[in-house]
Amino acid sequence: MGCEMTIEAEIFIRAPLARVWRVFSRLEQWKEWNTACAECRFVDGDGLDPGACFAFVVRPLVFPLQVRPRVVSCEPGREVVWEGSRLGIRAVHVWRFRETGEGVVLSSVERFRGALLFLGRLLGVPGRMHRLTVRMLEEIRLHCEEGTRPAGRGEAAGRFPGAV
Repeated sequence: MGCEMTIEAEIFIRAPLARVWRVFSRLEQWKEWNTACAECRFVDGDGLDPGACFAFVVRPLVFPLQVRPRVVSCEPGREVVWEGSRLGIRAVHVWRFRETGEGVVLSSVERFRGALLFLGRLLGVPGRMHRLTVRMLEEIRLHCEEGTRPAGRGEAAGRFPGAV
């Protein structure tokens, strides 16, 4: 029986949905604003179409870990779901975009399942993954809001219950 872990966070972005989607969906340009993920590129396909595969590197611990998720579904400007497996751990990541009158709420829910998650919990991986997610949300917010309002600081909020 495997362990489970869920990492959740969201942020309010004071920018039009079209801009938020454009910034998010151009994975090859993430290097311009995203320090949570490195070397992001498409491996199979060239957009967020179902079946497309892309690769990026994260550092949930000291060493870099390359992941290659595959897009399961994509409703542009509404929701993207990708999934992948690495080191016996399966992950499903759901990104949702909700337009409000003043901007966009971008939410991230990532669910992990696998026997090695118990070790990850001991090493503090849930907290580190949550911090990476919050950092990415903050960075996309800053990039999207650049030039759209005076300097200010929004806050990403979230929770991570750890391995269950």
